[in-house]
Amino acid sequence: MKYYLVAGEASGDLHGSNLMRGLYARDPEADIRFWGGGLMDAVYRENQPGSGLVRDYREGAVLGIWEVIVQARKLLRRVRFCEEDIAAWKPDVVILIDYPGFNFRIAGFAHKAGFKVFWYIAPKVWASREGRIRKLKAYVDKLFIVFPFEIDYFKRKGVDFIYRGNPLVDAVDRSEALHESREEFLRRHGLEDKPVIALLAGSRSGEIKTMMPTFMQMAARLHGMPEYAGYQFLIAAAPSRTREDYDLAGNDGFVQVVSGDTYGVLHHARAAVINSGTASLEAALIGTPQVVAYRTSALTALIARIILKIKYVSLANLILDRGAFHELLQEDFTTDRLVAEVRRLVEDGGCRSRMMADYAEVRELLGGTGASESVAEAMIGELR
Repeated sequence: MKYYLVAGEASGDLHGSNLMRGLYARDPEADIRFWGGGLMDAVYRENQPGSGLVRDYREGAVLGIWEVIVQARKLLRRVRFCEEDIAAWKPDVVILIDYPGFNFRIAGFAHKAGFKVFWYIAPKVWASREGRIRKLKAYVDKLFIVFPFEIDYFKRKGVDFIYRGNPLVDAVDRSEALHESREEFLRRHGLEDKPVIALLAGSRSGEIKTMMPTFMQMAARLHGMPEYAGYQFLIAAAPSRTREDYDLAGNDGFVQVVSGDTYGVLHHARAAVINSGTASLEAALIGTPQVVAYRTSALTALIARIILKIKYVSLANLILDRGAFHELLQEDFTTDRLVAEVRRLVEDGGCRSRMMADYAEVRELLGGTGASESVAEAMIGELR
């Protein structure tokens, strides 16, 4: 069968790659054409059959509502190109992976053009813009959800869905980084044997530019304290980014960039400061004490305050429905608050123990491994 996948972010690239493995394993004649990134492309190259990568998600990633408005014309051109490509290729199914701003447009087009539409990793309508549920019902033949709290929600809303666990559990547990010794990790990246504070600034250029100045100020402040002078601060660079994307001005070596090994950095860190997103849930599954920090434009933040219906922005906190770790958002995202929070994570044994207990509960609620393969099997079953 012919599968057309659309992923628009680093997390979608990760989940799309695991889904592709499942599709190739269960459909020997799978022909996959996709929008994604390096992880999806690597799976395609391992298997070879299919049409392969159409567009890299890095070409169109934008941050925030205001930024989307500014780049609206460019985004519309990408939508039209995707629509034309689907129409010309004529897949058996269009599989949309998260990325709602773009994918709702594609869902509407694909449905009206007569293509079957699956949506993998539901748009977060439970957080905001609940009116989009009408579009899910109208355009999507089957929704594949990945969080346990979504089960009751979508049942109440009358949306047809399948739940087979969360694919991030697979991605974390199968990672070679979690089975590598500290010595091997340090040697592979040319690092000194010093305790680590992980810094994750996001994958989009706008996020990085926003987060990095405060990250650097925090690192410099901690480095100046005798008890933290021997620490190293490792920026876990997103797969789509290079060292040049990060502004390390004023750094004399205590802040370094590690590329393509987010799980390794998190696994060997005493604590992590994380831009809200998939990485926060990854840290919970890996077991790294964390604080989530996030800042966007004033306009985007204002709109978010009006439309968001959730108490937390981090997935682990949402899964638990309580704050397992602190979230420093907008005006709370300051150097002083970050320094105090990192010190609490490192120095307060009780805080660390409570967080580990909460992480264990998150993992239990998400279920076991095998979600990606199970979803692929369910998709093929729906098509047949």
